[in-house]
Amino acid sequence: MSERAPQSITIVGGGTAGWMTAAALSATLPRGYTIRLIESEQIGTVGVGEGTIPHIHLFNQLLRLDEADFIRSTQGTFKLGVQFKDWRRVGERYMHGFGSSLGPGLNLLPFHQYWVKARHAGRAQALDRYVLAASAGPAGKFMTSARDVPATSPLANISYAYHFDAGLYARYLRSYSEQRGVQRSEGIVRQVKQTDNGDIASVVLDNGEEIAGDLFIDCSGFRGLLIEETLKTGYHDYSQWLPCNRALAVPTENAGPPTPYTRSTARQAGWQWRIPLQHRTGNGYVYCNDFISDDEATATLLANLDGKPLKDPMPLRFVTGRRKQFWNRNVVAIGLSSGFLEPLEATSIYSIQTGITKLLALLPQDRDYAVLAERYNTQMSFDFDRIRDFLILHYKANQREEPFWQRCAAMEIPQELQEVIDLFADSGRFFRQGEEMFAEMSWVQVLIGQGVLPRHWHPLVDQVPDEDVWRFIDSVGSTIERCVEAMPMQQAFIDRHCAAPRLAMDLPREPVSA
Repeated sequence: MSERAPQSITIVGGGTAGWMTAAALSATLPRGYTIRLIESEQIGTVGVGEGTIPHIHLFNQLLRLDEADFIRSTQGTFKLGVQFKDWRRVGERYMHGFGSSLGPGLNLLPFHQYWVKARHAGRAQALDRYVLAASAGPAGKFMTSARDVPATSPLANISYAYHFDAGLYARYLRSYSEQRGVQRSEGIVRQVKQTDNGDIASVVLDNGEEIAGDLFIDCSGFRGLLIEETLKTGYHDYSQWLPCNRALAVPTENAGPPTPYTRSTARQAGWQWRIPLQHRTGNGYVYCNDFISDDEATATLLANLDGKPLKDPMPLRFVTGRRKQFWNRNVVAIGLSSGFLEPLEATSIYSIQTGITKLLALLPQDRDYAVLAERYNTQMSFDFDRIRDFLILHYKANQREEPFWQRCAAMEIPQELQEVIDLFADSGRFFRQGEEMFAEMSWVQVLIGQGVLPRHWHPLVDQVPDEDVWRFIDSVGSTIERCVEAMPMQQAFIDRHCAAPRLAMDLPREPVSA
């Protein structure tokens, strides 16, 4: 650090992004730093991301959170993946299930290579049958990894994430952060002051308080108060590939036990989410207003709810994309201020998390940020662009007949994604790029689920006699079936380990979810 320690970090904005940042910084930074967060109760938070992916375990481990307490405090449930309904064609569905692999490999080749051959021969069922999460989720089953089974059992390594109330999550992390010395200031930022060289010097609140800082974290949401309104950083627009630009969100009463998966249902001009929590269910419709009016979208959402609405749908407008720089001068944008990738695969909280962890890895020692910022921007741009391509795949590979979906199927896509599709369609091969978030298992499930069935398979598959391949495929399916039978229902697991107290339904502003 420089000689002018303590170094002060000022976070502008609360919600999920602000309090995740505050919690992580307070848990990791050494003594000598001061952390202040500015937020206003008058400003509602979007709170993107009631659904998460398994990477959140790393964040919770960093904070040393107790899982049962975390689940109870956020009215959480467990998530084994995302079920996609009607995405390829109306009447079809598949699961993108979590896990490290689809099934056991054979002779150095991944399981799906053998499955492709068996599928072409009519000797394999749908891919979901061979993935524990994809089979257990629709059955309503859930458990954490078992300790009393062989290490090779699928039950020994169960990958899962969470659904939770984003408002309660921010409240939970606020308590955590304040206990560790984070100072909170209530107020709306009315003025931003800059130094002669263009850095942010301080922000002035509506009560006249002026708060300075060495490093500013912009968690001000879509507005981008510091990164965009002040520093004019610029924005890379993804809407030519991710055309949805509106969302409606509404909470409902629960209708039956919670499912251990997010449900994503394709609609006329977008898609609808359903996320069950312990105290309510989150629902929403993400759509493109070029193909449906706001009133029609509202009617569609309300007509397709499983439970009674608890409030009126909340509208939200957005443009998918990312900042041209995530770190500009002495400002780092985290959360919606950094960009927005629609909530289709629950990547919003992951993007917050990876922004925080990369900032910690590149924590500056002084005010000379240039080299660190350049690396940060390169890594974050790579993350956003690869997630973007994974989301585009869901839209591009469809066979629906509505104008919205036909336009998606016909659109030009990034060259890197086209190469991924072409390689997989040829012979089922996929090669992960660097440290991109989604691994082979995720890409394979979505590619096959969306109808990209490889024409061929790896030639080494043919070195195994056909009857051995059929037996191998059948044994994997039978093993998964027995494992699912042995698992408890998710509701029974929650009741036993982490049931939350009942809440009065005075709900925070409903977040956009997936």
